[in-house]
Amino acid sequence: MTRILFVRHASTDANGQRLAGRSTGIALNEEGRGQARWLASRLADLPVARVYSSPLQRAMETADAIATVIGCDVHAREELLEIEFGQWTGLDFGQLARDPRFDRFNRFRSCADVPGGETMLQAQARMIAAIASIRAAHDGECVVVVGHGDLIRSAIAYYAGIPLDLFQRIEISTGSVSEIELGDDHVRIVRLNETNWKV
Repeated sequence: MTRILFVRHASTDANGQRLAGRSTGIALNEEGRGQARWLASRLADLPVARVYSSPLQRAMETADAIATVIGCDVHAREELLEIEFGQWTGLDFGQLARDPRFDRFNRFRSCADVPGGETMLQAQARMIAAIASIRAAHDGECVVVVGHGDLIRSAIAYYAGIPLDLFQRIEISTGSVSEIELGDDHVRIVRLNETNWKV
């Protein structure tokens, strides 16, 4: 059995304002740095074997805060990258709200296309492949996977048997921890969207 601790990167100034996607140079803001400190303290006493992360700056900064306290290195993995949002990357949500394709994408994730990007199914498939690879390398261990909201949501939906068209019912906040256990013949969702840093 492998414990996977999914951590969504901590807060940035782009959150809620624009679709950051794979934009570079997006750092944690003051709130995000506080979230990262809480995450590090929350996970410090767990027997974490390795920290994996999306290579984007906001994820790496979150992962670095955790890994420093745990005492290990961060291993960046391309498969954990944010969805490739193509032409939508960097647009503010006001602009996106006027695009009927973006509305369709949010209502019909299983089939909707992203102009110049990847589908949600493609993103989910690479996320699940990454988790399978990580599990194979860490049987019986606990690992941290730092990534992005929709990718974490898609993984939890997959393991819970929830269709992609309903996956937005799962809340994955910035700076949150969710946990699953993967065994040879079972999956357990242990915790979802833990964000006690707000208390």
